[in-house]
Amino acid sequence: MFQKRRILKMVLGITLAYSTSMMVMSCSNTKPSVPLTPQEANLKATLFMEANTAWHAAEKVNANVLAPSNFSKGVQYYKQAQSDFKNEVKLDEIQKNLGNAAAYFNRAIRASKLAQVTFPNTIKARNDAKFTESSKYTPKLWAEAEAKFNEATGILEDGKVDDARKAGRAAENLYRKAELDAIKVYYLTETRDLLKRADELNVIEHAPKTLALARQLFKQADKELNANRYDIDFARSLVLQSRHEAQHAIYLASTIKSLKAKDHTWEDLFLASEVPLQRIAEQTGAVASFDAGYAPPTNDIITYINMYQDSVTGLSQDIAWYKVEALLQQRRTAELVGSLDNQARIKSDLADKLARRARTQAQFTKVEQSFRKTEARVLREGDDIIIRLVGLDFPSGAATIEQKSFDLLTKVQNAIATLEASNITVAGYTDSYGLDDENLTLSIQRAEAVKQYILANTKLQADNIEAIGYGESQPIANNRTELGRAFNRRVEVVIHP
Repeated sequence: MFQKRRILKMVLGITLAYSTSMMVMSCSNTKPSVPLTPQEANLKATLFMEANTAWHAAEKVNANVLAPSNFSKGVQYYKQAQSDFKNEVKLDEIQKNLGNAAAYFNRAIRASKLAQVTFPNTIKARNDAKFTESSKYTPKLWAEAEAKFNEATGILEDGKVDDARKAGRAAENLYRKAELDAIKVYYLTETRDLLKRADELNVIEHAPKTLALARQLFKQADKELNANRYDIDFARSLVLQSRHEAQHAIYLASTIKSLKAKDHTWEDLFLASEVPLQRIAEQTGAVASFDAGYAPPTNDIITYINMYQDSVTGLSQDIAWYKVEALLQQRRTAELVGSLDNQARIKSDLADKLARRARTQAQFTKVEQSFRKTEARVLREGDDIIIRLVGLDFPSGAATIEQKSFDLLTKVQNAIATLEASNITVAGYTDSYGLDDENLTLSIQRAEAVKQYILANTKLQADNIEAIGYGESQPIANNRTELGRAFNRRVEVVIHP
């Protein structure tokens, strides 16, 4: 009896530890008129835990857009479970609806991953159209594109891949037209008006170089939009840069004019320019020193930001990992409660899974420490381990693995062995410059090159490793900067346990 009471306390402890974060999600859609008691809140957190986790994972892969049918069914079952819980319906019925919700969310996740491979260019076109606020400036075209893409994803969920691709291409064309029209209707017009205003303010007298750059970028953007309608990423970037430089020139002219009117000196200007960096440095706990110019404090701040970003990434992955761990431990403890009189049942699948997760965690740490930061980032996503090869360089426009990358790929081989990998996906990505179809082909070729290298240097069979290209559809950084584009040109090795 004492043992059973002790295990029940363990169940309550795990539930209390997890209930706070999960109740936020489980109560977000239907708020009861009467507040839940602590016991009811704990029970709801436990009941809804798996469905909440599945819903969150589905949202993360954009399943509401890429797999709307399965996702909406999951939401319906989830909301029904919420209503049943509020109305004190039988526990079995609530669990049934939550099981169905989790099942449909998981189907939506699988369908979304298939959609990412099937519609990479359509997804990219949609994201570009969203970025230029096409829904605001060309609402009719945007609505047509959304309807066609919804049709395409529905067809894909029905298993008709070829028909889905055809509908996806039609949606892509509509998104591209919506984006192009939005750029012409709003961004070009706005930038042209800014340049006209700059003339009226006589900006050329105080900021001639910046104004000249704005005009040059505008002229180049207009030319690109008319000459190359099928690749407007570069043109869009030029338009945005032109608009920024026009606004920049107006600001500079106004500031310089004010400085001259107040008889400010060069020293005043330099001292004023140091203040923003001083304020940023203060937030990092440092004191900015300018005795050697701007470079030292700037580098210190960049180092701090990089360390902070790495820390946040690691903590986010740990939180996701331990949430699943808490769920498994809770189920394992409940299983022990129900099997105290049958010791033979204690060695269960859950116990095995917990042991495997502990082993995987140790392997992950070993693999993570084997790569330098300039070589690869090792990430976790669910049960998958992702090796993002930031140090793998290809010649421009080519998919040839050069000798300088052999050492890095040898470390990948060692990681595969350490993780006892049996199934692997190699994914290729590009930046947004260039034609969409050409970028997609290049990303596939680069993924295939890494796949063939792994096959040639490990004992893996061809059936156990897949090469996929996503083109420019899944950026991890801003394509408007050179550094961002470098981050987006990447190959990832995804190891499935």
